[in-house]
Amino acid sequence: VQLVESGGGLVQAGGSLRLSCAASGFTFDDYAIGWFRQAPGKEREVVSCISSSDDRHSDGSTYYADSVKGRFTISSDNAKNTVYLQMNSLKPEDTAVYYCAASTHATISTLDYDYWGQGTQVTVSS
Repeated sequence: VQLVESGGGLVQAGGSLRLSCAASGFTFDDYAIGWFRQAPGKEREVVSCISSSDDRHSDGSTYYADSVKGRFTISSDNAKNTVYLQMNSLKPEDTAVYYCAASTHATISTLDYDYWGQGTQVTVSS
């Protein structure tokens, strides 16, 4: 099982980045994918998640933390087993290591995620 994040980097405030999470080694369609971030000295927090294509029990297919709502967009390309996080209007407080993770159900709890990527650094300068 492998989740590989890419697309992080250094960007000025107001700029954009698109993160990718490439999954392999498990049935991608059966898993929800979440994006989390962890800034220095802070706990890991959920950013966004998208339910699996086979999940018929979730009320909505996507979730966004209030801090990113309207600025970030999560999407999934099942043909490529890849989930994207488009991040626009970035702010310095978005600076963190961003992780993607896979869970058998859509959830915002880090405890419910079975597989994690290694993370990608996003730095937003003011």
